[in-house]
Amino acid sequence: MKNFPTQLITEEYFKCPIWYADEPAFVNKLNKASDKYIKDAEKNLKKERDKRNKKFGDKKDMGQVFHSQTLVGDPKFKELQDYIGATSHNLLGEMGFDLTNYQVFITEMWVQEFAKAGAGHHTLHTHWNGHMSGFYFLKASEATSMPMFEDPRPGNLMNLLPEKDRTKITYASSQVVYKVKPGRIMFFPSYMPHQYLVDLGYDPFRFIHWNCQAIPKSVLQYKGENNVIQKK
Repeated sequence: MKNFPTQLITEEYFKCPIWYADEPAFVNKLNKASDKYIKDAEKNLKKERDKRNKKFGDKKDMGQVFHSQTLVGDPKFKELQDYIGATSHNLLGEMGFDLTNYQVFITEMWVQEFAKAGAGHHTLHTHWNGHMSGFYFLKASEATSMPMFEDPRPGNLMNLLPEKDRTKITYASSQVVYKVKPGRIMFFPSYMPHQYLVDLGYDPFRFIHWNCQAIPKSVLQYKGENNVIQKK
């Protein structure tokens, strides 16, 4: 009977990267620039909030998420957009994609703030219309909501076994939670399922979210400025 090998060679494939860095330089300026967007979003939900509170009692803004209109093209966010566009291009290249005949654009960008009364959250979802997505946190602490990412491989999720130690990230892990703070920026492939845990309302929680897409140069009629797609 043949003996088993004394050492097995490990090769890793189909990795799911998440990148982050601390870039606090944008925080003060973009908090101020995003104030108007959040106030407008609050106004848009006021009618819905008043109707709910009249029916179920005064819950203030509990459970609401104030989602802005697009930030794409706003010059106050130009510096961040340039950073996101260039970084997304580099990361897609680092993953092994050939972008010779593509240009990376920010196709969507918005700011969100969770309700001051708590219970704001996002359910699990992906961004099917992008190649690279990310967050930039403007207001956050260890007491606020946090993003949770899930294993994007459906085959693995079909046959999960119990984990030995859920406090450690291993091959057996199917979820990972990231702590956040003002100035932290995160990038991840848009196919990565993610959600935001329920916020308890202890501290303000505001962040910018975006999607980037690599567009074939052959279909671009007009090259927009600031890595922002303006016209196809």
